[in-house]
Parts: sequence; structure tokens; C-alpha cells
Amino acid sequence: MSDPKSDALVSTQWLAEHLNAPDVRVIDASWYMPGSGKDPRAIFEAKHIPGAVFFDIDDIAADDSAPLPHMMPDAIKFSAKVRKLGLGDGVRIVIYAQTGVAVAACRAWWMLRHFGHNDVVVLDGGLPKWEADGHAVTDAATPPRERHFTARANSFLLREYDQVLANVDTGREQLVDARSAGRFAGTADEIWGAPGRIPGAFNVPYEKLLNADGTFKDESDIKAVFNEAGVNLDKPMVTSCGSGVTACVLAMGAYIAGKKHTAVYDGSWAEWTSRPESPRASGQPK
Repeated sequence: MSDPKSDALVSTQWLAEHLNAPDVRVIDASWYMPGSGKDPRAIFEAKHIPGAVFFDIDDIAADDSAPLPHMMPDAIKFSAKVRKLGLGDGVRIVIYAQTGVAVAACRAWWMLRHFGHNDVVVLDGGLPKWEADGHAVTDAATPPRERHFTARANSFLLREYDQVLANVDTGREQLVDARSAGRFAGTADEIWGAPGRIPGAFNVPYEKLLNADGTFKDESDIKAVFNEAGVNLDKPMVTSCGSGVTACVLAMGAYIAGKKHTAVYDGSWAEWTSRPESPRASGQPK
């Protein structure tokens, strides 16, 4: 059904063989950091995997009432948005990114799982590997046929501000930050507010879980990365980052390593640093 590396990933070969299957839907969930100058929707319209639709995390996966970027919407809004894309019950959803690194694809994977759709996978290596392996792309639009989506929120996969704040004192769950070492330590520029980190957090820059071509490393290598950072995959874990996107790469990595239920702090550093009551630390933990 999928690839030996993980049941959360599929290869370009698998997708090519199943692209026209009636129970498979493909989405481009690309997103770029603010200031990149890139428009993921425009890039999608110019070139995408045949039959794919565009999943805009700043629209579909965004709570309009929240002042923060792409916060988790409620189940009603999410269902209404995704069913118009033809995503729903009884289909396998394959998510890819325009870059080899499946950053926003992992965010979409996590959100769909949060709302109870577990038959969802990420294309390992994304669009670049799809093209490198000789598969066709197109600029032709695919009008989706609306499909019913039953949303059942899994609160275990989501952490909110008050829960993370309480955890600073209890330490019940390991908080693992996906930002770069410099941003984590507060020594590099931080686009989501003041520099620093959440006290007690571990640091696993998300790139460490990936190969040079953007595909995920194997289970043993991913376990080694977490272990080197002091993270025990046998204990409860919550991931965070700047705005809740690359945190989902860590959640995917943990899943590949055998930890099937990793929560994500949705607001991440953007929310944490916006709250004056938030304790902050700097420097690498000793």
C-alpha cells in the first residue's frame, strides 16, 4: 500500500502507479516563509502533478478569529473547505510540496489526522523527485467533485498555549523545537517575534531528519537524531517551531521512528512570544 520506510510516506513510483485510482486524491500543500517572494498557488497553476488540487494552509487551515498565522480552524470550517476540494471519507489523500522538503505537506498531513482522516500520506521527496524520476507534470486544472468529509477532532494531537505553559512547570511532556540552533538559542534573527526559546525545550532542527534531496531519513537515523538531542521517543512529546509548520516535520519524523501520536503546539513561538506572561530562555540548554 505504501513504502517500507513508513506507512505515512509513499514514493513517486507508488503514486505514478495509483495516480488514476478512484480512491486516491492528490494535493499540493506548498507554503513559503514570509518574505520569500514566492506564490505557491501561482507556482501550482503553472506546474503540478496531474489531477492535483491546491491546499492553501493560509486559507483552509486558518482560524480567521486568531491573530496568528494558519492556526487550526474549527471542524466545521475545515470540513467545508476540504470537501470542496474533493477530499473526504473513503479516499487516500497524497500530499506533496513544490520543494523536496515536505514542510507544509507535513502540516497538512497532521491537520487531516487531527480531524480524523488517517488515510493520508506524504509524497517523499515532493515535486522535485517526481520530476527527477521522469513523471509528467501539467498546468491543466482539475475541477474537483465535492465529497463529504466527516471531521472528528483528535485533541491528543494538538496542544494549546495554556497546556504548554503548564508543562513548563510539570515537564510531563518533552517539548521539541524544530527551529534552527541559532533561533532556538536566541542568537539568530527571529521572524516571529522576540528571540529565545520556551524553557525546558529540546532542539531538533527539522532539516536533520531529511536527506539532501528532501526525502526523510530511515527510522534508525531519525531515532539517532532525536537521541542525540536528548529526546526520549518512549516518553510523551510535543513539537513546536516558529508558527506551527516545521513542527509537523518533527511529528512526521517521530511517526516514522515509531511514535505514532505526537502532539503539535499550534501557536508555537509566534504565540508564545506574543504573550507577556510567557517565560523565555536563551542560550543552549546545559
